Amino acid sequence: MERKVPGVLYLCATPIGNLEDITLRALRILKEADCIAAEDTRHTRKLLSHYGIHTPLVSYHAHSGESKEEHLIHRLLQGETIALVSDAGMPGISDPGADMVRQVLQHGLEVVPVPGPSAGIAALVASGLPTNKFVFEGFLSNQRKTRRKQLQALQSEQRTMVFYESPHRLADTLKDMLAEFGDRPCTVARELTKLHEEFKRGTLSELVAYYSENHPRGEITLILAGLPQEEAAARQQDQWADLSLTEHVETLVAQGYEKKEAIKQVARLRGVPKRDVYAAVHGEA
Repeated sequence: MERKVPGVLYLCATPIGNLEDITLRALRILKEADCIAAEDTRHTRKLLSHYGIHTPLVSYHAHSGESKEEHLIHRLLQGETIALVSDAGMPGISDPGADMVRQVLQHGLEVVPVPGPSAGIAALVASGLPTNKFVFEGFLSNQRKTRRKQLQALQSEQRTMVFYESPHRLADTLKDMLAEFGDRPCTVARELTKLHEEFKRGTLSELVAYYSENHPRGEITLILAGLPQEEAAARQQDQWADLSLTEHVETLVAQGYEKKEAIKQVARLRGVPKRDVYAAVHGEA
């Protein structure tokens, strides 16, 4: 009997708004695949119709359940090629595609990314905020108490932060950010690549005031500045204020540092000569 060669799962990025934002490779994969697994088949059918693609569609979304994953994996094991798409952007980012990828990899099957649009990256590079280091946080909780705890955990984050948010929660989220982070620079990117694309750049207090009066529509990405380096340094100094040099070294040793490296770190962090830290540690030993 002929042995079946396992198929491939392609993760195809699709436009986040403007239908022209799709790669030639993605179009080819969508045409050649045995089927397309879509988060919303009605939404994806509009894209396929625009480009004259007639590949069969199957639904795969957050409520599909294990049986649908098993069905798709069975098709891959039979040698079929499947293109996985989300409603917009890269599959696996804030959608159930990540679960599918894990299951496929556990079966030893191949997963191939076909990169393209991403709302988070598009908003970040146009925000005017630092892009050399950033962290993607996705959607915050819709429960205010939980959301505040999530933000509190990020208070010391120095990298630029990327969030997704719904329009009806935007004003409350901005207020919570102002309360937890203080008045930092922030950019609200709305309806990216679409007809009514809009960027609002300012401080959190300015954006809170604006969106208290103006109720947004459409999909939103928030880009928030991280904790300034000088403020982070000041906070660290406050943490050490009650520690002697010896206690500071002991704290780092308890965290896993070798004593020699801990002495070096304390000297660097506190801006004192290494010999002074060494003398303090060994003089009090």
